[in-house]
Amino acid sequence: MGIGADARRRPSDELRRLRDGLGHPIVDVDAHQLEVLSVVFDFVRDVGGPGMPDRLLAYFMHARRAFRMTAAERRDTRTPVPVWWPVPTENTIDRATTVLPGLLYDRMDEIGLDFSIVYPGQGLLVLTLPGMADDELRRATARAFNLYYREVFAGLGDRLTPAAVIPMHTPEEAVDELRFAVGELGLKAAVFAGDVLRPVPSVARDHPEMASHALYQDCFGIDSPYDYDPVWQACVELGVAPTFHSGPIGQGSRRSVSRHQYNQLGGFAEGGEALAKSLFFGGVTRRFPTLRLGFLEGGVTWGQSLYCRMIEHWEKRNAEAIRHLDPALLDTARFAELIDGFGHERVQAIRDQLVQDSLWSDHPDELDDWSACGLTHESEIPDLFVEPFFYGCEGDDRMVAAALDARLNPFGVKLKAMLGSDIGHFDVPDMRQVVVKAHELVRDGLLDLDGFRDFTFANAVRLHGGMNPDFFTGTVVEAAAAEVLGSPVSAPGR
Repeated sequence: MGIGADARRRPSDELRRLRDGLGHPIVDVDAHQLEVLSVVFDFVRDVGGPGMPDRLLAYFMHARRAFRMTAAERRDTRTPVPVWWPVPTENTIDRATTVLPGLLYDRMDEIGLDFSIVYPGQGLLVLTLPGMADDELRRATARAFNLYYREVFAGLGDRLTPAAVIPMHTPEEAVDELRFAVGELGLKAAVFAGDVLRPVPSVARDHPEMASHALYQDCFGIDSPYDYDPVWQACVELGVAPTFHSGPIGQGSRRSVSRHQYNQLGGFAEGGEALAKSLFFGGVTRRFPTLRLGFLEGGVTWGQSLYCRMIEHWEKRNAEAIRHLDPALLDTARFAELIDGFGHERVQAIRDQLVQDSLWSDHPDELDDWSACGLTHESEIPDLFVEPFFYGCEGDDRMVAAALDARLNPFGVKLKAMLGSDIGHFDVPDMRQVVVKAHELVRDGLLDLDGFRDFTFANAVRLHGGMNPDFFTGTVVEAAAAEVLGSPVSAPGR
């Protein structure tokens, strides 16, 4: 399928030399498309009936309502500014590539990519906005987008595969859509909602008119009102690695009424951290040891920090260590002596009160915050946290080098950073520069070639091929992926 001499461009000399010297493919775990909504609406109508497109349009318009409000109205209602001008436009061929999967397919060599997993653009709105509470609209919309993806990516599967959208308001709807998308449509990648905003039960019960203003974040692990184990079990059975692409942008402290970048910066990282903690503390990675999960577009720094702090906190607050903090163990007589000997006179005057107050001992019914993880020693944390979690990082993310430096991480592990190009979004003004920018990690001495191979190829194979050994069958990277899946990861780096 040609695109004409005026549009076709060859890889730059720099990119060609770079690729010639690598000896391995480049797999992109997070490209983006911009769906043609008028076509999507046809599928919405087919799935949900003639009135459903108008309901979806009304939902999208509500999500964009900030742009129809004055600054004073936004301040009064604390309506956050959503993303605006999200797609590169001056670079016309890249703009067209974002909306035309056939053009992306035709340009893969020029861009420097061998295989890409293509994530939704507008389809993410079903998952990442504060919550599409209309059950019928949400399920019809997800199905319509998945039907669209199957059709527009047909015949491109040796180099591109689209990710299905999986809503997560209930485990049942997630399993239903997952089985439809994979079992009936043949899609093999999927992006799941990373959280659901639910009304606080007491407010919804006592003040229903305020329910939409008092929400909490459910991340499907600890404290969820639902058991999401059937979802994870379905992922294992179907060979699908759940990936997540959402964060609390426009929620909590990310509610600027005037600056979208204030709301966005760090948002995907914050969403990934909340979800990873919830699943970890909920024991999901213990109960499903073969499950592999990807957190996209938030980088890996949050994962590295969380991993290190997880170990530090477990050392101080595990089921045994926590007992050393029991106020009942305080030697009150010795404490009183020390106050008399060293306290300020104002403190000495309330010595007995201070001693008594120090015996304050409120605590939850269960002292072991880690009980669902089944931890007996900190050395088990890498198997429960490092092994199952993968991180999508953009090509210019220099912190990838730290995550892949075993010297910096407890137990000498390497976190599984993956190249997520983010092509199709504003932060990639030229698709041909993604791989070149990523290789600067090698050029600048921050990453060796083995690390670059993990970042741009092997870890993507371990995520998706680790769940489904046939994920790359029939693709241009099939043979190289089989080599990764057939060989263990060398230590350190597990």
